[in-house]
Amino acid sequence: MTALGKTVQGIRCFASDVAQGFFEITHNGFALVGLATVCLAATLFARPDLRDAGETRLRDWLHARQEAAVGMPIQLDAIERATATDPRGLPKQQAAVAYWLSKKYRVAPEPLSALVSEAYEIGEKAKLDPTLILAVMAVESGFNPFAQSPVGAQGLMQVMTGVHKDKYENFGGKLAAFDPVTNLRVGVKVLQECIQRAGGIEAGLKFYVGAALSGEDGGYVEKVLAEHARLKLVASGRHVPLPQPAPVLRTVAPAEPEQPVAPPAEEKVAVVS
Repeated sequence: MTALGKTVQGIRCFASDVAQGFFEITHNGFALVGLATVCLAATLFARPDLRDAGETRLRDWLHARQEAAVGMPIQLDAIERATATDPRGLPKQQAAVAYWLSKKYRVAPEPLSALVSEAYEIGEKAKLDPTLILAVMAVESGFNPFAQSPVGAQGLMQVMTGVHKDKYENFGGKLAAFDPVTNLRVGVKVLQECIQRAGGIEAGLKFYVGAALSGEDGGYVEKVLAEHARLKLVASGRHVPLPQPAPVLRTVAPAEPEQPVAPPAEEKVAVVS
């Protein structure tokens, strides 16, 4: 055998030895990985607490990465705290009321749909017309869940939180006055008591607004009953026109009188003969 042949044979033997060694190493490595995986799976199956802890840490890590990417906290359960309902899922009567109120009071239809649905549900239980409940809400707060009067009436139904704080105890305390659904439920209870005490809706509304003794309600009862009548028509499918927005009037004079803008000197006006 020539020297060149011996060299080639040596290279082949060397390459064969390297390949065989690599195969054995990788084969044994894959076996170790498989064995470790089986042991880990058996441990997690036997110790659910370790599995839960691992899942929690992984989830927290993924959330942290996502928060870092988007630049704000991620709360997938925030939707559960939202007071909103798709109006397309409401009965036709309720949807009509929700859309009409949304346009009149310039409030999104989704939260209004949730309030309309709740008013119909709780109105049936309290034996009160739901459109009356919504009319009170409209006149009291204009569907602002954070409204507050100078005398301490708060929320959608403008319930006197200090006077009726006992009614909020079942909802976690008086701060629940600013939860729209809770305020609605407490307000309906107060309205129901006022009507029962007075023996009628008009007199009950005067009790509700605190004008039972003086009799002067500033037109409150008339406003509520008028809105109630409109909402009943809307719920029956009738067309009820919305009020036109008031014109915007200037209330502050400009700092300097406005001067007309003169045309440029070189501008010429064409005369038609």
